[in-house]
Amino acid sequence: MNQVDYLRISILDRCNFRCQYCMPEGEKLKYILGEELLTTTEIVTLLKQIFIPLGFSKFRLTGGEPLLHPGVVNLVREIASLPETEDLSLSTNGFLLADLARDLYDAGLRRINISLDSLNPQTFDKIIGNRGRSLWQQTWQGIEAAYEVGFDPLKLNVVVIPGINDREILDLAALSIDRNWHVRFIEFMPIGNMNLFQDRAWISSEELRQQIKGKWGLVESKIKGNGPADVFKIPSAKGTIGFISQMSECFCDRCNRLRLSADGWLRPCLLNQDNQIDLKTPLRQGLNREQLQEKVKGLLAIKPEINFKQRESGTSGSSYHRTMSQIGG
Repeated sequence: MNQVDYLRISILDRCNFRCQYCMPEGEKLKYILGEELLTTTEIVTLLKQIFIPLGFSKFRLTGGEPLLHPGVVNLVREIASLPETEDLSLSTNGFLLADLARDLYDAGLRRINISLDSLNPQTFDKIIGNRGRSLWQQTWQGIEAAYEVGFDPLKLNVVVIPGINDREILDLAALSIDRNWHVRFIEFMPIGNMNLFQDRAWISSEELRQQIKGKWGLVESKIKGNGPADVFKIPSAKGTIGFISQMSECFCDRCNRLRLSADGWLRPCLLNQDNQIDLKTPLRQGLNREQLQEKVKGLLAIKPEINFKQRESGTSGSSYHRTMSQIGG
């Protein structure tokens, strides 16, 4: 088990997209009320008093869609200014990024992950659940704005959906050739609308690797990230291609992260709610630093025993009730 030094922080559960693999179609979601969300001050307090003293130095802001949060730029500035912060990144769908890219960069953010599941506007709108004016162009403008501002690495996350966007694998991989863009192909996880798929639920990373290798060839990349991606590159390409294979190649033994939800629950795994602990309530009730640290230490102690495949097969004893948007992706 790697040292756990990476915290994913969901700052709200709302999103301006309704991606079918993230939010079940037709289901009315109950969003977290404003007063139940951790405040910027509370998030920074937890980092300074609890997580950083326990060895955490890498942080990622997620949602929902974090750019909907009115205080996201200030939160970036606060975390980036902490001397112990070695790495700060943010995940976004990119729709609001054109207007915020410069402010986020000036606040200290340097790394950004943007969801881009299709280069075809019609397919893109179908995936995100949009039935009105196409949202693809504004999303693409956000990606270009982030690139022009200087975000490096700029990562594009692609959830591969059988029968929907799997024919675009080569077109999406080609984005890494002429620009220093890092394309990440992600195997679908069984959360959300399972009726989205036709013949099978997910496509393995190995199948995608062979498809790209057959077109251009693939070599291992020396560039490695903080996450679980196996990273390659097309020969002579400026960027890289990564594969996140949580379904076909379980990487639990390499996991170095905990997840803090927008309402203050800390979890050791994306799909684990059996071992979650509430940090918001004791923080607001004045529990001291040492007591909160002991709670987090207890969670860290059991993390090596938690396995995603157990959750997928239901062997851990309970089902999961939150959508991807509610747990921070």
